[in-house]
Amino acid sequence: MENTAPIVLVHGFWHGTWCWSSVIEELASRGLAAVAVDLEGHGLNSLAPAARWARPFDPAGYATEPSPSAAVTLSAATELLAERVRRIGRGEPCLVVAHSMGGAVATALAERFPELVAGVVYVAAFAPTAGLPATAYITMPENTGTMVGDQLAADPMAVGALRFDTGDSTRHAALVETFYGDVPAEVAAAAISLLSSDAPAGMAAEPFTATAARYGRLPHTYVVCEQDNAIRPDLQRRFIREIDAIAAEPTTVVTLDASHSPFLSQPAALVDAIEKAQYAADRTR
Repeated sequence: MENTAPIVLVHGFWHGTWCWSSVIEELASRGLAAVAVDLEGHGLNSLAPAARWARPFDPAGYATEPSPSAAVTLSAATELLAERVRRIGRGEPCLVVAHSMGGAVATALAERFPELVAGVVYVAAFAPTAGLPATAYITMPENTGTMVGDQLAADPMAVGALRFDTGDSTRHAALVETFYGDVPAEVAAAAISLLSSDAPAGMAAEPFTATAARYGRLPHTYVVCEQDNAIRPDLQRRFIREIDAIAAEPTTVVTLDASHSPFLSQPAALVDAIEKAQYAADRTR
């Protein structure tokens, strides 16, 4: 469609472009162009610790080997995303849809490069606008009940990453409960097999402040996932309040009775929200 903003899909920690496959298919069926990109330290931009592939497997070595992604920061991830968005949109603004920790990068992108962003759609995502790093929100009362920390196979401070051991099948049931509670079992199993081992701790630890003059003038949509065991619904609603504190217009809120991964469990419902956000963004272009 003429004058329609391209849609750029940004995954969260441990995931990659693959997680958006069903959403891209649904968007295409509605005549909407979308591209998924890998964040710095993820997907085709990721490197696993050598201990992940060592045989026999050494759990102690895996728990202590420094991450190849330890140097990745929010700033670096934002620069890479900006390059991708600029290329995809050919200099024109894109609608950026971000999941989980990808929301922190999308927020920084919208503040630093607002000319590249037609709007931001958060999907159960971090949206740290108030000068705190994303990590500061993890232990807030609104996030009580999150299961992510229980799945870590190493101390993030020691290795520089939030590390999963997806090769340990005894951990899979908990990973499903954390991320994929309403996802078909065979799809959840495939997703676990595709997760990166390391999510760069530095991406979540860098503080960031968004401003009303830049980030705040863009339209925002937030998809709240009510059954989320990774980023709890109360924390998602806190992010909405913080966005609205600096935004020119109130955040459009969509609520799904979904786990942390509606792109796998409810792609059509998620695309409904994206389609409406794109229409709103196009009206402001």
